Amino acid sequence: MSGEDLSLKKFEISVSEAEKRTGKTAMNMQETYTAYLIESRLLDAHHEGLSSLDCVWRRYSEFELLRTYLCVTYPFVVVPPLPEKRAEFVWHKLSADNMDPDFVERRRIGLENFLLRVASHPVLCHDKIFASFLNQENGWKDALNEAGLQVKTDSRLKSLSATFRVKNPDKRFTELKHYSDELQSVISHLLRVRARVADRLYGVYKVHGNYGRVFSEWSAIEKEMGDGLQSAGHHMDVYAASIDDILEEEEHYADQLKEYLFYAEALRYRSIW
Repeated sequence: MSGEDLSLKKFEISVSEAEKRTGKTAMNMQETYTAYLIESRLLDAHHEGLSSLDCVWRRYSEFELLRTYLCVTYPFVVVPPLPEKRAEFVWHKLSADNMDPDFVERRRIGLENFLLRVASHPVLCHDKIFASFLNQENGWKDALNEAGLQVKTDSRLKSLSATFRVKNPDKRFTELKHYSDELQSVISHLLRVRARVADRLYGVYKVHGNYGRVFSEWSAIEKEMGDGLQSAGHHMDVYAASIDDILEEEEHYADQLKEYLFYAEALRYRSIW
């Protein structure tokens, strides 16, 4: 697959599984992390020299490394963002643990979207490092070093420092930066407010579960009103449980807003180079 056009017209790419693993850090300390299985399938299995299916495991930090490489190698491209590394804008019911199964699943979907967007880009899909990321279990980091990632990164940092000393920056880039800053600020505020409202709403609904228990216990000692109290308790329980589906549906919209937030950050990153 190396060196080939990885556009989605020729390949199917998916992040199909997530697996909890244990390993050693650079300081020889034990760590727990999540690895993701990437499957890239060649639509034309008869293409000479290429296998029909490649499977590799990657952890989140490797996705970060790939994106950093793409950002510094293609400064003129708005590189698609990655999903959040740790849960942000959480509310009571959501876990902030990055090993939480629901969070891992949302991140798996986000990582798959990242790869699909890179593969659908007319420039990024031709990159050889991106190809090796998809089909070389070991050795792709060596290709990064050969590509001079550290040198390129240092050069970009110097360029970034120089942009803050420009007295008369290009108006187009200034306007783009202001737009991305404002978009990022508005979406962040919206997500924070939504998390607070979700917390409050969740509490209001769930307290009705207590009322339901009271009515049910009360019905046991009442002869004439027993059936009515039992029915009231049942409706209270149903009402309390209904908030779970409501907020779960809301969470899908919140995830979409987070994508806009991360894209605003990517756009801001482009505007300052």
